[in-house]
Amino acid sequence: MNEGLDFFIDTYKETSTHLIVLEAIAFAFGIASVWYAKRENILVYPTGIICTVITVYLLYINEYFGDMMMNFYYSVMSIYGWWNWSRKRDDEYVLPISRTNTKEKIIGIALFISTMIVTYLVYKANNYDIQTPNYIDIFTSGIFFTAMWFMANKKLENWTLWIIADIITIPLYAYRGLGMLSLQYLIFTILAIQGYNAWKTSLNKKLATA
Repeated sequence: MNEGLDFFIDTYKETSTHLIVLEAIAFAFGIASVWYAKRENILVYPTGIICTVITVYLLYINEYFGDMMMNFYYSVMSIYGWWNWSRKRDDEYVLPISRTNTKEKIIGIALFISTMIVTYLVYKANNYDIQTPNYIDIFTSGIFFTAMWFMANKKLENWTLWIIADIITIPLYAYRGLGMLSLQYLIFTILAIQGYNAWKTSLNKKLATA
């Protein structure tokens, strides 16, 4: 236990105070965002935007361009999701939880592949020495991008993708010395499992009463 705690603390010994504070703020708002997503609450988006904007900055200064792009995309997609979830007709929200159809699955696969290609090209354009953690980053970026698009459209499958990518990201961020973000993704995984169960229950109830 002490070794694990020491590893977590040691990663911040040479980190500027303002960066630690920013990471802590991103941590808190990130957890809040996933919590609101689980509850199908539109506050998922303003809290998420605060988290992702800060995270973009932290990843940029550490030159983790793949994750940086992913979080920049989160910020942009959060604006779209905020609008999409807010749409009403006759004072009722018009976007229900649903499963992806064949067309949406194809779009998701295309988004996953294109995201990996673009992320790889960003690394190459910056003359970055791509190593194993970066390839993992490229792979998870594709999953996260697709998950965010599914979430913005209230597709149940978004949670499955979050769970997969979150589990991969936990040790990746720990390896990079971003202890709080690693812990954050552990909590994300737990909340994503709960989110999947909550959305699936809600969807089944709606189908049963349809």
